Amino acid sequence: MKKSILFPFVLIGNLCFAQKQLPLIKASSNKAKIYTENNEINNWNIDPKIKTDVFSTNKLTKATLIKFKTDVDSLSFKLKPGESKDFIVLLNGKDSCYTRIQSPAHKDFSKINPQIHDTIPLIINKENTIYVKAVLNAKDTLNLNFDSGTTEIVLPRNVLKNKIKSDLKLYNTPYELKIGKQTYKAHVFDTELTGHETDGRFGWDLFDGMIVELNYDKNLMIVHSKLPTNIAKDKAYSKLDIRYFSNIFLVSGTMAQSGIANKDWFLFDTGYQRTAMLDNDLLKQHKFPVEKMEVIKKVIMRGAMGNEIPVITSDLNSLKLGNHELKDVPVQVLTGNKPLKNENIHILGNEVLKRFNTILDFQHNVVYLKPNSLYYEAYTEKKEKDS
Repeated sequence: MKKSILFPFVLIGNLCFAQKQLPLIKASSNKAKIYTENNEINNWNIDPKIKTDVFSTNKLTKATLIKFKTDVDSLSFKLKPGESKDFIVLLNGKDSCYTRIQSPAHKDFSKINPQIHDTIPLIINKENTIYVKAVLNAKDTLNLNFDSGTTEIVLPRNVLKNKIKSDLKLYNTPYELKIGKQTYKAHVFDTELTGHETDGRFGWDLFDGMIVELNYDKNLMIVHSKLPTNIAKDKAYSKLDIRYFSNIFLVSGTMAQSGIANKDWFLFDTGYQRTAMLDNDLLKQHKFPVEKMEVIKKVIMRGAMGNEIPVITSDLNSLKLGNHELKDVPVQVLTGNKPLKNENIHILGNEVLKRFNTILDFQHNVVYLKPNSLYYEAYTEKKEKDS
């Protein structure tokens, strides 16, 4: 990052900014960028017509460096979880644009009484899709995929048209979704595709501030308000820190091939049905020996919006998550049409994740993984190759 710049201060009469001395930065274009220290970049439009223009960051786990950069100036500061920072962008020397960057409030339901330990039947099908029964808007009973790689509630257009009885207003209106004994609120979005045998999906953020246990041995999802003592003391679990990116979350993993190891971040995606999707640009950047991986097959996959994604499946020597190492994993190497806003990112899918009984701790922002009865199950691509 560049050295901090000293900025003049002005006195503001705006109600939201009253009696505050705010940093002032200049701009001659209405286009700006917002950077976070984890290399996430967001485009921003400077608009003097908006009384207070607010940008919300991802969920933050610690004080994080934020940089707001115009075409001629910049401002950097540390932002804590649940904190906001106000400043003014002076556009073309005359228009004062009141701007706020804020992070979501930290949620933690561990102190509620009585505690919640809501046990829900969890189904996993042959396509590695996990889903539960849920009731939307007290009217529509649906089979919904728990997709940790998404947020809110997402329903295919054909389901919205042919199955939903409720008169839903998409995007801006929150609706109740009952899962087990608990009711959550989320917005509804439309899409083209969803997981096999499901009517749609819901994201991790419904459980923010809670703890979600996925027990594949017992086919249960258990939502806890506090981490059970027996889990906290179980040394068989590996603990992985969570990093949030574009409102989804990542964990670290280590790939190895032909004696070369590379540690990187992976999107934790229970909605992706295969093992792992590796970003070719990241592999090239780290000089990972992709050419030494045995090619198993080449296919065209489709993203959630129906977009074509060319993918090569190759045999990876080793994939390590915490203390647990999987050998000879058939992974997908992405060659174009990236599924996540054209970001360079690796993805962990449910054909790997189902091999671990999992604790998603959204209070302390960690994932716990413990090998289960599916740990040594043959991979789909290996079955197809051998048949």
